[in-house]
Amino acid sequence: MSKKLLIVLANSDPANAAEIGAPLFQATVAAAMSYDVEIVITGNVGLLASVGHAAGLEINHETHRTVYDVIKEAHKAGVVFKVCAPSVQIYGDDLIAEIDESVGSAYVVSEAMDDDTVTFTY
Repeated sequence: MSKKLLIVLANSDPANAAEIGAPLFQATVAAAMSYDVEIVITGNVGLLASVGHAAGLEINHETHRTVYDVIKEAHKAGVVFKVCAPSVQIYGDDLIAEIDESVGSAYVVSEAMDDDTVTFTY
């Protein structure tokens, strides 16, 4: 059985809270189930790693819960957040506190190819 869940956020719309929410919720649940979980943010979704964007994106309009609130909950549950270096070059290095590391494409490929890793992409 795989020991790690790698979620690559690359193709989701960073302005669509519902689209971003699902992988964040799945990551949080997997971490609560004691799996090692990493989310790598890349492409247009890299905007979420920038300070202010996720905090301004409401995932629940009744409670005013934001995507950033969900990111903080996931991180607290043990999800490790990484951002691809090209996203940092595009969107700047003013990153949310929950970003644990900046990585390159080789890291994503090597992790995704590992036999002990299951990879989801969004």
